[in-house]
Formats: sequence, C-alpha cells, structure tokens
Amino acid sequence: MSFQHIHVDDALLAYIRSVAAPEPEYLTRLREETARDPLARMQITVEQGLFMGMLVRLMGARRALEVGVFTGYSSISVARALPDDGELIACDVSEKWTSVARRYWKEAGVEHKIRLHLRPAVETLDSLLAAGQAGTFDFAFIDADKANYGAYYERALQLLRPGGLIGVDNVLWHGRVIDAAVQDEDTVAIRAFNAAMRNDGRVDQMMLPIGDGLTLARKK
Repeated sequence: MSFQHIHVDDALLAYIRSVAAPEPEYLTRLREETARDPLARMQITVEQGLFMGMLVRLMGARRALEVGVFTGYSSISVARALPDDGELIACDVSEKWTSVARRYWKEAGVEHKIRLHLRPAVETLDSLLAAGQAGTFDFAFIDADKANYGAYYERALQLLRPGGLIGVDNVLWHGRVIDAAVQDEDTVAIRAFNAAMRNDGRVDQMMLPIGDGLTLARKK
C-alpha cells in the first residue's frame, strides 16, 4: 500500500512491458515508424493503448469517436476492442499522418470498423448531431489541438449515451500546466479545460497520471 505514485524509469518500464500482454508486431512497427517523425511525442503510450482497449471491452462498447488520429496507434487500440460490427468515427485533418494510420488499420484487420473524416472535427461532430446521433456513442477519445478541447468535449458529451465514457489526453501537458511562466495558447487552454472539468456536474470524472495525463469522464 502506498500513498504516492511509483516513479517509472526506463528500466521499470521495460519490465512492465516484458510481463504485459505482448504488443502486436504491427503496433511495434507503427511505434518505430512514428518515432522518426519530429512530432512523435503526439503518439499515446503502449500502456495507454492497452488501458483504453480494456475500458472499451469492459463497457461492451460498439460505437466510438476519436478526435485526433495522428498515425493510428490509438484508433487501432480502440478498434481492436470493438466487436466485428463495431464502428469508430475517426476525425483528423492530416492526409499525411492518416495515410500511415490507414496502412496499419488494414494490417491490423480493423479498417472495416473505422470511418475516417478528413475535415475539422467540429464539423464532423456537428454533422453527427444534426443527423440525430446524439446519445448513440459509447466511448470517445479526444487528442487533438488543445485550444478546441472544450468544443470537442461538449459535442462528444452530447453524442455519448448515459454511462458513456470520454477520455481526454495530454491534460498534464508535460508538466507545463503547473508552470506559471508558461502562458502559450495550448497550455492556457488545457488549464481552463481541467478547471472546468472539476465542476462539471454532468459527469463523474477523474484524472490519471498515465502517459501525459488522461482525464476520464463518465456521462451521468
């Protein structure tokens, strides 16, 4: 029993991964390919992917949303956990990054579950709401431009059924959220989002120190 989080250094992380469920070979290659991108830090961790997949399975989720695809690690993690007739609506604006994701979706055997929308995510989410799909999704993952986190969250919350779950990534923002000297737009937006979540009575929520910080919000 401990009242503090254990520090996970590279050696301990290697041990965790050595005893965890083996990472599929295609996901290992996806991580390695993404690591060569200057913005590789945008990819979720192995453990976060496993965690989200576990949540999706525990919920029995059938429909999911993803705002921010990058190269596809998170979408594969979620889509693998959906039933064969499940659906993941994936939102992104980058043809470059999602072209990588598409290759690995096919290799992972999940491409038939994923519907990619290449346009601003707010437009896609609004179109789903306009089509009467409010309350029809089980799970949503938000990991895109930080300035729009509030807008994505509000729309995702409408699209979720009661009992549905939203995961929001990067809420600790590499520790910059507690550095008063850091006042760039993204950091300020994340601070504002975190503060708003604390008092959002529409959900049960918690923040986890996994990856770069993950907030989970369950719709009441």
